[in-house]
Amino acid sequence: MFTIDTRSRVPIYEQLTEKLKELIIWEVMKEDEQLPSVRSLAQDLTINPNTIQKAYRELEREGYIYSIPGKGSFVSPVKNEINRERMEMLKKELERIVGEILFLGVPKDEVIKLIETMEEPERGGDDD
Repeated sequence: MFTIDTRSRVPIYEQLTEKLKELIIWEVMKEDEQLPSVRSLAQDLTINPNTIQKAYRELEREGYIYSIPGKGSFVSPVKNEINRERMEMLKKELERIVGEILFLGVPKDEVIKLIETMEEPERGGDDD
């Protein structure tokens, strides 16, 4: 599914959380699809099951997944309403990152080109 860099300064649970978010955002993992069990993913990645559980808890707290006791964890359905709090947090983070890039001397038009080359994830569902 993916790899974890055990030599990275980024904690393993954060790496795992970010990798799973990417798979969900880019719809590699579809809504209501079951995530690997904590035990099987821990074996595959040779990391502590508590680390997997911590990542799953974080993803659930952020709304990316939901859990059914005795069944496992699943990808949350895409909500039509925007999570305003999350959007505001991401906008502030983007402003900080763009500000830092501009401070480092990257021209504004180059930053705009970078954003324009990024692909939007295709979402299934109604196009009202």
